[in-house]
Order: sequence, then C-alpha cells, then structure tokens
Amino acid sequence: MKRGEHPRHGLDTLINSPVRLSILAELIAIDGPEFRHVRDTVEITDSCLSKHITKLERSGYVAVRKGSVNGRPRTWLEITPVGRRAYESHLAALEAIIDPTKRS
Repeated sequence: MKRGEHPRHGLDTLINSPVRLSILAELIAIDGPEFRHVRDTVEITDSCLSKHITKLERSGYVAVRKGSVNGRPRTWLEITPVGRRAYESHLAALEAIIDPTKRS
C-alpha cells in the first residue's frame, strides 16, 4: 500500500467528532427532525447542539429551518445532499479501516 492510500485519509475531520457523527446519523434516520428531538436523542445540551449545528451548517452539511407551532418558536434540522455524501463517504472510510477486505 502506498503512502496516502490508507482509508483513514478518507475520514472527514468535521464528521470525526462523535457528537457530529451522532447528529448526522439522526438526520439520516429521520427526515427533518426538530432541534429538541436531536438534542434529546444525542443526549447533549441545547448549547452543545447549537455549536455543532453551526459548524455543520457552515460546511453545508446541514440546513436549519425556523418557524413556529402554535405560536411557539421551533427549529428543524435537515441533512443536505452535500452532508449526505460526506456522511456516506466517512462511513465508507470507517468500514475500510475496520475491514481490510473493503479497501479498493
């Protein structure tokens, strides 16, 4: 194997954070969940989720939509096509690291 070919080079450093990986996994599993659902599922605080969402949104991986339900403010999160491709590529790199038979 040549230098630079190890699958770890395919890991996305933004997604490498366990919290951001968990957030994206939840956004893949559920279409457009509310902020609080993701917060509770990933088991983090509002401020922690907000910080991670800001990073993911700036990268183009997540879209944030704000609105209201019964006059109360709500925030919905959605993975973008760019985010989905990055997530899938990251998972493929992880799989290749774990299972050498998956390496190309």
